[in-house]
Amino acid sequence: MASPITAANAYASLAKMVSQGGAPTPKAGETGGPSFGALVKDAIGSVMETGRKSDAQTVAMANGRANVMDVVTAVAETDVAVSTLVSVRDRMIQSYEEIMRMPI
Repeated sequence: MASPITAANAYASLAKMVSQGGAPTPKAGETGGPSFGALVKDAIGSVMETGRKSDAQTVAMANGRANVMDVVTAVAETDVAVSTLVSVRDRMIQSYEEIMRMPI
């Protein structure tokens, strides 16, 4: 199970990604923030990086260079990141299906 610190770090990371929208003045019909696609791409990259860190910790422990607690923490962080990504994916699919059911 993930710790509250891990969840807080995930929310802080998301807030940082959203706040880095950019300084240019938005044109008509545009927002000042990053595109949805860019946010999803960054989130997937973050999950992949978390997985790589977890793998590196596991290999280091197998070689006798890492603490078991560090490995457990890294695996838990990866679990939280993947669970969050799956939840977002499920919600995106639900939203798409709901939009497709709307009458025109």
